Amino acid sequence: MDALILSCGTGGGHNAACAAVAQALADGGHKAVQLNPFSLKSAQAAAMVDQAYNALVQHVPSAFGMMYQIGNAYRKLPVSSPVYHANHLAAPLLLKYMEAHPYQAVATTHLFPAEMLTVLKRGGHPLPPTFFIATDYTCIPFTEETDLDWYVIPAPELAPEFIARGIPEEKLLPFGIPVQRQYCEASSREEARKRLGFSPDEKIILTSGGCVGAGQLETVVSLLLAHYGEEVRVVVVCGRNEALHTRMREAFGEKCTLIGYTDRMADYIRACDLFLSKPGGLSSTEAAVLGTALIHITPIPGCENRNMQFFAERGMSLPVNDLQKELLSACDQLLSDESARARMRACQRDVLPPNAAAEIRRFIEKTCSA
Repeated sequence: MDALILSCGTGGGHNAACAAVAQALADGGHKAVQLNPFSLKSAQAAAMVDQAYNALVQHVPSAFGMMYQIGNAYRKLPVSSPVYHANHLAAPLLLKYMEAHPYQAVATTHLFPAEMLTVLKRGGHPLPPTFFIATDYTCIPFTEETDLDWYVIPAPELAPEFIARGIPEEKLLPFGIPVQRQYCEASSREEARKRLGFSPDEKIILTSGGCVGAGQLETVVSLLLAHYGEEVRVVVVCGRNEALHTRMREAFGEKCTLIGYTDRMADYIRACDLFLSKPGGLSSTEAAVLGTALIHITPIPGCENRNMQFFAERGMSLPVNDLQKELLSACDQLLSDESARARMRACQRDVLPPNAAAEIRRFIEKTCSA
């Protein structure tokens, strides 16, 4: 089977989920092609869309939150959104590509390609089975104006929200958010520490702002170093944000361990005692699948607030809304209480599927062989 997996680079989670599905299909002996549909126009067009989002969440997250609220308000109107009309313009290029490269299944981990596929379907163009894979613990604005065959959602508890937004119940597949193979492999904290060159006995706090380095990481690290000193190793993943990496190095030198973009994130999460992360849907799922004590910090306003709420209500993370007032007490609580960390791991196991990518692959195989 040949499958097309569509995504965009607005944040790292969509592409990571795309890669997880492609990896699972390849493991099943299938050919999976990953594609940003805006690249069919030009590499510059794809980069422009991605960079506009990344710059917004890095520098003006409140503006992104305002746009999210506007989207929530707009979805109440009985007309198609501007997002739909914008993606309508890109749909012909995707059609031309798919006519030249036939696929037996098409999946997308991003709203924009889902809108394009909807335009093609409503235009009467024949399509193979289509799958939308949600990467946040909420039904994001304008999902309801798409019309694909199946919708993979992060958990059964979210079905009522998707149904209320107009997604037919019979199309919902509560398989979870797919993570890549390295997050599902059996490997201990001790093994991960050995691979990374960390001591087996030291306390490690890992913090990250996602692949774009969003969030108040400088404030977080300053608070941690002032409170713990050399008692705790603070590891900071700056992602592709080189400016942040430079500022952190100038501010803290060797007082913390600075990491740029890395393909070893699974090992860093395994190795730590405590993971401080903004509540991205993918990063939160990766931490929970690995059974890591998780503190959510600095959400990008919008769907990340819903992600944080979903995890906190089910005991899968500890939310921190005010860094100055709450962060250190939350860290102290989890670092000093192994039973609290164990309860959190148990909640994570109970709520989230352990290998959503494999479940998605099996369903695609079943659908395409019927």
